[in-house]
Amino acid sequence: MNFQTLLGAILLSCLALGACTNQSPDQIRQKTAEGTAAVKRDTKAVAEGVKDGLSNKKSVDLNKAPKDDLASLPGITPGQADRIIAERPYANTHQLVTRHVLSEDEYSKIQDRVVVNP
Repeated sequence: MNFQTLLGAILLSCLALGACTNQSPDQIRQKTAEGTAAVKRDTKAVAEGVKDGLSNKKSVDLNKAPKDDLASLPGITPGQADRIIAERPYANTHQLVTRHVLSEDEYSKIQDRVVVNP
């Protein structure tokens, strides 16, 4: 169901509810506005959740992640994962480049998926 269909269903429900109650038009308008705002907020949260789920991007801690987690990063080979582990600890993620563990291009593919926690 797309957003417009959902919104239409909500509006029809509100109209039907208003016809069955003794509320004034102003009260019905206010309740409709509140319901629409809630749907808008919830729809945005659902869309962000779907986006997160589809991207399946989890953060990998460079200082703690096992070899398998590091090797699961885009473009990282098991050998590179070993090198990442050998160069621990990291103060920041860009040290992968400054320590010549990865090239700038390799780093750009994973930079949004790696973190360094204390």
